[in-house]
Amino acid sequence: MIKIEKLVLDKINSTYYSGKKKLAVLKDVTLYVQPGEFVSVLGPSGSGKSTILKTAAGLLRPDSGKVLIDGEEVTGLPQLVGYMPQQDLLFPWKTMWQNAALPLLAAGVSKNEAFDRVSEMLPLFGLKGFADYYPYQLSGGMRQRAALLRTMLIDSNLMLLDEPFGALDALTREQMQDWLLGIWEKFRRSVLFVTHSIDEAIYLSDRVYVITERPGKNAIEQTIKIDRPREKSILTTRDFTIYKQILINALAN
Repeated sequence: MIKIEKLVLDKINSTYYSGKKKLAVLKDVTLYVQPGEFVSVLGPSGSGKSTILKTAAGLLRPDSGKVLIDGEEVTGLPQLVGYMPQQDLLFPWKTMWQNAALPLLAAGVSKNEAFDRVSEMLPLFGLKGFADYYPYQLSGGMRQRAALLRTMLIDSNLMLLDEPFGALDALTREQMQDWLLGIWEKFRRSVLFVTHSIDEAIYLSDRVYVITERPGKNAIEQTIKIDRPREKSILTTRDFTIYKQILINALAN
């Protein structure tokens, strides 16, 4: 039986224009995500990591290269995927459950059914009792969980997460990493996760792609052979330290 990757980006080249100035963003970037796999893209700021996700989602058409989802070429065609940008983008005039239910309502689900489906998920996302709260009443971590719940309710087995914890304080970020792993292990969706944190990339991922300074190019692809489920104690292990040094070296070159 032939195994088909959930997502493939093949030799992606992208440029942006600022007035008449041409800016190369990605150069021959190639990566893939297998079904149920957690893959991170690690690179410095401005290396084109967000462009990779937008290209995968069909929000940007590359200058050249191909995007395939489930073996079908979809280059430049907007896709129904779970895409979560860096900001939570919750509507301030809607309650938490209304924000989370947007994908369901857009798909034609009735308001009552959407509320019931969101309510069933709230305990899993640590949001029980907060359905009628507005975004300004929620902590940063709770807002991110609400945004991820909205992303999870999109009918897709592919999730594209763009530094979802980047704006959180260090302690909340670590808690959110553990929580995200728990959610991923329960649903096992394919995840492409963008980060600039080496520790975060190793801790969460099955594989890590390192992208160079702009124009972003493939530096290395590193498999993370650390048993799951994972706990924070692995951060002090020899294997974790070895992987960290490999990624540091790749980012430095």
